[in-house]
Amino acid sequence: MSTSVRPCTRRRSAAGVVAAAIAATLLLATPASAHVEVASEGARALAENVTLNFDAATESDAAGITKLEVFLPKGITPADVTYGKGPAGWKLAPTDKGFTVSGPPVAVGEDVTYSVVVRQLPDAKSLVFKTLQTYDDGRVDRWIELEESSGGHGHSAPVLELKGAAPGSEPVAPTPSASPTSAAPSPSAPPATEPADVKPTASDRATATEGSDRATATAEEDGSSPALPIGIAVAVLALAGGGLWWFLKSRRTGSA
Repeated sequence: MSTSVRPCTRRRSAAGVVAAAIAATLLLATPASAHVEVASEGARALAENVTLNFDAATESDAAGITKLEVFLPKGITPADVTYGKGPAGWKLAPTDKGFTVSGPPVAVGEDVTYSVVVRQLPDAKSLVFKTLQTYDDGRVDRWIELEESSGGHGHSAPVLELKGAAPGSEPVAPTPSASPTSAAPSPSAPPATEPADVKPTASDRATATEGSDRATATAEEDGSSPALPIGIAVAVLALAGGGLWWFLKSRRTGSA
């Protein structure tokens, strides 16, 4: 009886070890799956004035999050994004390729939740918002990997899935610039590249160089012109001196 129980006991022990190993693997993999997420209820392609909610979970037990830098997907420009809400004292600032939200460090172990409003979502099936997460000790978590390359783990970038565009939806005009002179031109206006045509041409540059050469030559001429009056003055002094010498000599001769 005892010998027949031992193999069963061994099999149960082995199964328990395997189950524990699987559970440990899942627990270790879960924290690194995706710690910056983006969501928007009912988000659709070409939808306007859409609020995007971001949630950035902390990965540090020693420092607080101070900044999140987001790289916008194609079809959304920094000018299209305005700040919604976030941690106290935090602000949004546009960058060349997206925006940052930053401010005083949040408490150690505290996640960051914030929102932005996008003027219009592009006509796409999904949008990837690569994010750099910075802490007050200098640590940076790079949530920039695509799902297919990371296999669902690692530092996956947050992705927003979009529904199809509503019937009749159309892309809106580009976001107006703050400066009227740099606003997008109308179809009848000269193309934006036209100002480049008025840049100095090779002929203009040659003329400018020639004018510079002329100015240099004039300066050189002006610099050498004092030699003439100086020479005349020297000649006059020499003649005056000679005349005085001749006069004195004549008087000595006459007195003798």
